Amino acid sequence: MSELLALDKVTAGYGESIVLEDVSFAMREGESLALLGRNGVGKTSLLVTLMGLTRLHRGSIRWRGADIVRVPTHKRAHAGLGWVPQERFMFPSLTVEEHLSVVERGGEWNLKKIYDIFPRLQERRGNMGNQLSGGEQQMLAIARALMVSPRILLLDEPMEGLAPIIVQELLKVIRCLVSENGMSVIVVEQHARMALSLTQRAIVLDRGRIVHESDSESLMADGDKLDRLVAVA
Repeated sequence: MSELLALDKVTAGYGESIVLEDVSFAMREGESLALLGRNGVGKTSLLVTLMGLTRLHRGSIRWRGADIVRVPTHKRAHAGLGWVPQERFMFPSLTVEEHLSVVERGGEWNLKKIYDIFPRLQERRGNMGNQLSGGEQQMLAIARALMVSPRILLLDEPMEGLAPIIVQELLKVIRCLVSENGMSVIVVEQHARMALSLTQRAIVLDRGRIVHESDSESLMADGDKLDRLVAVA
């Protein structure tokens, strides 16, 4: 598998405030990564940095071998970075189908394929974005990101505040994207064990730095270490 994404000594933040410091890692096509850590350690900031929405003080970001530090956000999306932010950003004036159609690029993903994996969205295709439940909005946020035919999905707290039955539906979809579609995924998730169950590799951040990197299975098996690193039950 070829290298998809690589960060080298990335130091970034907001204005003069530094949130991430000397962050380096690489991912190959089809790999999945859990990004873990306590609240406020820089997990979301790392995803936002990948999308070009922070100030990069030092370091480089390569996408398929090309430096994208100066590439604007919309061109990163067109290049294959699919971002699903925690806020979801539903448009009250657009129906479900309009949310999807407006970003369709004619690539691997289309409405039929989306509705196959999210039948709830097909049932509600005429509803406005603000008429959906929280779980349905999250499905729509993921579906909208898929409609640009990304090679990597950046998922920021995708299970937050959702009912258990919706969580199970989304887990099934994400596993399918990784195992059957070969999509790369970076998952930021407070439920560390859930994130580890979805991914091949894990990185733990603390105060903006990587303090642990391993395969997900071995970190899941070492409960004491996982508890120390992310303070989860």
